Amino acid sequence: MNEQDGFVTGRIKSLKYALKGFWLLITTEHSIMVQSGIAILMTIVGFWLDISKFEWIAQIFAIGMVLVAESLNTAIEKLCDYIQPEYDKKIGFIKDISAGAVSFAAIIAIVIGFIIYLPKLL
Repeated sequence: MNEQDGFVTGRIKSLKYALKGFWLLITTEHSIMVQSGIAILMTIVGFWLDISKFEWIAQIFAIGMVLVAESLNTAIEKLCDYIQPEYDKKIGFIKDISAGAVSFAAIIAIVIGFIIYLPKLL
């Protein structure tokens, strides 16, 4: 096998693991299910209110930012729970900070939603 085959094979394996992670997130994690449901709802609303190309870019970015933050938060929480199954004040602090990152993303997404939709609804 030459280096090119190794590179391509490695990328295919990486894609397989990424898709497996995606599937695990959307089928097992309630927070991701809720966020995905909101994303679908906002996509429907976007079509219904005929938002502009720029507004679509902003909305897709906001949705992606929230889903990425939520996914990373889930990974951090799972890792913390694996490392320390019992309550630990320091682990709790780490998990709270991780959840706080999701809050930042969600607040920014809500602001973007207001900027896009408030003028259309008023």
